[in-house]
Amino acid sequence: MSNDRDRLKNARRWVIKLGSSLLTNNGCGLRVESLQNWVNQIMELRKRGCEVVIVSSGAVAEGVTRLGWKRRPHSMHELQAAAAVGQMGLVQAYETCFQKFGVHTAQILLTHEDIKDRQRYLNARSSINTLIKLGVVPVINENDTVSTDEIRFGDNDTLAGLVTNLIEADVLVILTDQQGLFDQDPRSYPAAKLIEEADANDPTLQQYAGGGGILGRGGMLTKLRAAKLAAKSGANTVIATGLEQDILPRIAGGQNCGTLLTSSHAPLTARKQWLAGLSQVHGRLVLDPGAVNVLRNQGKSLLAVGVRAVEGDFRRGEIVSCVAEDRTEIARGLVNYGASDARKIIGKSSSQFEQLLGYVDEPELIHRDNLILV
Repeated sequence: MSNDRDRLKNARRWVIKLGSSLLTNNGCGLRVESLQNWVNQIMELRKRGCEVVIVSSGAVAEGVTRLGWKRRPHSMHELQAAAAVGQMGLVQAYETCFQKFGVHTAQILLTHEDIKDRQRYLNARSSINTLIKLGVVPVINENDTVSTDEIRFGDNDTLAGLVTNLIEADVLVILTDQQGLFDQDPRSYPAAKLIEEADANDPTLQQYAGGGGILGRGGMLTKLRAAKLAAKSGANTVIATGLEQDILPRIAGGQNCGTLLTSSHAPLTARKQWLAGLSQVHGRLVLDPGAVNVLRNQGKSLLAVGVRAVEGDFRRGEIVSCVAEDRTEIARGLVNYGASDARKIIGKSSSQFEQLLGYVDEPELIHRDNLILV
């Protein structure tokens, strides 16, 4: 057992992507008994203290069946219609299966714009984190009903990689009908060898990727791309077959299952590198000496009580510069409140936010995980 496999035992936050081939009966509706099996395994992870977020395919396949179509359509509008119809059955099935354990689920539909836009990025992140704290299992899918060719993720593998970044998960598990990544297509070459472990950013892996199946849009190439996305926030990825018994508890136990694609960066380091790349500054926060000391020497979050002034016009989720009173730049980060609301709460404690704003979003003006010293 490698050290990276062994570290999976300590992974606390999991993103699990379930493909259409595992959830549907060859495209003929959902296999509820299979879905119940996945829910049982996920509950085993939760018993270990793991937090689980599901990225689920199956809506379009379920919708195609409900509408009585013989095959997946190519028209964007027909795909959107199938997704809208199929989501009803998919969500109902998840809720029914989890309710047997007294656990609630929540449906979250995302588009690429929800990740690209920093305000919506933080909104989605806060919502999912709140659901996790409440013990709810978020079930995430691409919002096929409203997305277009320009903004769609294109596959749920990519969506799973982006969600892994979004919630700073420890591990991404992509379950498919293949055992993992092979050096050749095992469907055509019986002697193909399974790649048990590799660096997610190894460029030589691309040559092993094949196409997708009839039911899904993603192939092994999209799974490799998802692993690279997950690695940017320090998460490891496991690509494994969903056809083997108790695959999730076995992965959580550090067993040698599927292909492990590792990240070369620690999670916090990777996130700071991502923040460092967001160079466009939309405003400034002028800090008092105490706040400057806290950021420079204590590594804590920036609280509104330590801010003297707000300069510029920025939205929640945009990058702002944190400066001392002499305008020396101290740090940059993603701000939790827009400029107009920030002006109302500077110099105040978080206990006053609701009275001043009519709501409370986050207790910090900038969380330490969203802040980098300059």
